[in-house]
Amino acid sequence: MNFEIDTKTLKNGIDIVWHASMSWNMTPILENILINVQYKKIILTANNLEMAIEYFVDKWVNIKSEWSFTVSSKFLSSFISLVNDDNISLELLSNSSISLKTPSSETKIKWIEASKFPLIPALKQEYSFRMPSDLLKKAIDKTIFSTAEWTIRPTLAGIYLHITEEEIIFASTDSYRLSEFRTKNSTNIPKTISIIIPQKTAQELARILPENTPVELVVSENQILFVFDNIRLYSRLLNWHFPDYRSFFPKWHSTKWVVLRTDLIMALKRINLISKENNYNTRINFDSDHGIEISTGDTEIWAWRIELPASIEWENSMIWLNSVYLIEALGVIKDDYVSLDFETNLSPVMLRWISSKEADFQYKHIIMPLKI
Repeated sequence: MNFEIDTKTLKNGIDIVWHASMSWNMTPILENILINVQYKKIILTANNLEMAIEYFVDKWVNIKSEWSFTVSSKFLSSFISLVNDDNISLELLSNSSISLKTPSSETKIKWIEASKFPLIPALKQEYSFRMPSDLLKKAIDKTIFSTAEWTIRPTLAGIYLHITEEEIIFASTDSYRLSEFRTKNSTNIPKTISIIIPQKTAQELARILPENTPVELVVSENQILFVFDNIRLYSRLLNWHFPDYRSFFPKWHSTKWVVLRTDLIMALKRINLISKENNYNTRINFDSDHGIEISTGDTEIWAWRIELPASIEWENSMIWLNSVYLIEALGVIKDDYVSLDFETNLSPVMLRWISSKEADFQYKHIIMPLKI
């Protein structure tokens, strides 16, 4: 087996797929990338049994013979990142090794038979639809940070995708905070859809999605396939019931404040230098005469207090919040000014933007206050 390929093309393919490999001593084959060399194309595949990514190469490659083999994804990723030559050739040797040659170097590595690599389960399509890559990435970015960790709340370790006749809705929660992204439905799907995309799948998808590209979503009973450009990402779906979260969003408020987003982020980051010693518990006072006062309370290191100008409406109040949660939510909002409103100091705190420049979607986020 022998083929020559453009180094940049091979590097891009490896960067796309290798995150779907998995380090697991009991099944070392899952650490490898499958390289399937066919007559007119090469397919790079990584598969951790929960998610698999395929990358198709049919340009900038010269195939001299067909073969399939697997090699260490970590080694291959590290190796190719250090190659400066424009082209690289791979040749299968008789002693279970592969020669990687460039005009200035030659490296030999061991390979494992392709027959030991796990197959991607066949997907029985129930329905499919298309979505712009920019919209899909935006929805993931604005919701993935509030998913739960698998080891703590596996039923909430994903992004809920709900499609109705009018809307496409993405939502996530870890029971301490809740994000919802809504946009108009232009998919022409004839029925209501409700699925949960695993957190790691959504994270990888957002990482590799190109700009301005249509993405086809193919859904079966327990699997989903994302197809775009020369990439296919397969994943299992979470088969649990996502909670009906709609009643958690407050209907009215007694305190509302508007503040410059960047000022609030910088103040919270400064506060975090101290509040990290107290699980990031942060006290926020709202006073219509003096604006916002953010403080840490007493810790073993020190205490800190910062005042910010803000517009306070209705009642003065005080709440305790996890400052990391608030910073992460502020990070996905791009407008200059944001508002936070709540009914009481124990009610959910609603984060909104003031005048969104992006009118193609609606975004809401709430954070549960701390009971201190």
